[in-house]
Amino acid sequence: MKLGKFNINLLDTGIFSLDGGAMFGVIPKPLWSKQYHPGDEMNRIPLSARPLLIRYEDKVILIDTGNGNKMNEKFVRMYGIDMEKTAIETALNPFNVTPDQVTDVILTHLHFDHTGGSTILDNGELIPTFKNAKYYVQKEHFDWAYKPTEKDRGSFLKENFDPITNNNMFEFIQGDEEIFPGISAVTLFGHTKAMQAIKLTSEGQTAFYAADLAPTAAHLGLAYSLAYDNFPIGTIEDKKKVWNNAVDEDWTIIYEHDAFNEATKIKRNEKGGFEKGNIVVIND
Repeated sequence: MKLGKFNINLLDTGIFSLDGGAMFGVIPKPLWSKQYHPGDEMNRIPLSARPLLIRYEDKVILIDTGNGNKMNEKFVRMYGIDMEKTAIETALNPFNVTPDQVTDVILTHLHFDHTGGSTILDNGELIPTFKNAKYYVQKEHFDWAYKPTEKDRGSFLKENFDPITNNNMFEFIQGDEEIFPGISAVTLFGHTKAMQAIKLTSEGQTAFYAADLAPTAAHLGLAYSLAYDNFPIGTIEDKKKVWNNAVDEDWTIIYEHDAFNEATKIKRNEKGGFEKGNIVVIND
């Protein structure tokens, strides 16, 4: 897809699965199963791990890196990870991009399903996957990842970011700021401390990579938050902060985890809430 000066594509790093109840919090199963998927025999729903590739001028930028392929068999089985696709190096192949060509990696946050592909095992040694890149993350979130609460401690696997820290490859962002011209961080405080969604704006068009503010199109409603959210009331406030602008300015919302929708517009419904609008195809 062409978005002004940006060429953008979504990377397919395969499907993984999480408990449907955990993914929809207080929303009862009869509602979320109709909105998204009824779940398997273990009540798990299929989710994509879909990093965003942005190319323009001399830049090759990734937003998030998926689950990676360093996990053990128990982990793979628990989360139903598609090991044939999960390596981000494999996902880059259709776009003729190698890891060494990636100039920048923007991480929305450091949970394992967003940053697992940031490091690899090379002859038993953990090293950064993208050796020529800078990795961007919110400083407040980075500090949280090293001292999380019990609620999301299990989501931070240090093998996914310690090698980047140890090689001084992190560039820290402080709040809402423009990382590159037309590529801006939007800080959010519901899911975890200082997660950053990414807004792309060029030639009158805007796309919003929503990360876990709306992992799927079924999460656009204000109450459709995750049981994983550290600050669920904050998620509602985050959505109010973003969705009104998204509707008024006709943004495209890109879903990192929706197995069925890459992206949509967003609209207000008759009750004043929010729901998905027209389907948008990113990988045309």
